[in-house]
Amino acid sequence: MSSRDSILHAVRQGLGRDALPAAARAELDARGTPQHIRPAVDDTDLVARFIARFESRAGTTARIASLADVPAAVAEFAARHAIAPRAVVGTRLGELVWPEDWQIEHGAAGIEVMLGVSAGHLGVAETGSVLMMSGPDSPITHNFVPESHVVVLRAADIVRHFEDGWARLRDSGQAVPRAMNFIAGPSRTGDVEQTIELGAHGPRRMHVLIVG
Repeated sequence: MSSRDSILHAVRQGLGRDALPAAARAELDARGTPQHIRPAVDDTDLVARFIARFESRAGTTARIASLADVPAAVAEFAARHAIAPRAVVGTRLGELVWPEDWQIEHGAAGIEVMLGVSAGHLGVAETGSVLMMSGPDSPITHNFVPESHVVVLRAADIVRHFEDGWARLRDSGQAVPRAMNFIAGPSRTGDVEQTIELGAHGPRRMHVLIVG
């Protein structure tokens, strides 16, 4: 008897009930997994929906053709915000070729780091949020420590609803990491006099480069 069967057996004993007849059990199993009610996302262009939702919360985005374009796009973002040519980059993006004047480091982001560059796992068009998964190649400190955070996200990895993301994760066979964060823009708070302040608990700027 499995642990599940043992628990259900104990529950039935406590309720004074016998196990369900085979026919009744088969009928319940045939109903399948219940579907949650999901907000309507009528847009056929999921990338456009993602961009609109993400930018509505002070995030910024840019479209690029391939991963090879990431360094130039990051350099453009850095120049626009007067950020020094130095970044901590997740090793999932370790094969990128950066301009010679850029100082690139890997590993966790320390308090002195002003710019982090990470690979996003999934985007959710429903909310305009990015799923970041922790691991040796994507330290969780990149999500919260640098003042500016650039996330690289493939257009093909933008799904319609949260549930679509969970289904894709299950189908991939990938183990669930120690931490997962859905991030929907720069860190903000309205705790002080109900005035929105960016950068309260994490990056002041969040920029998503959509590849493809």
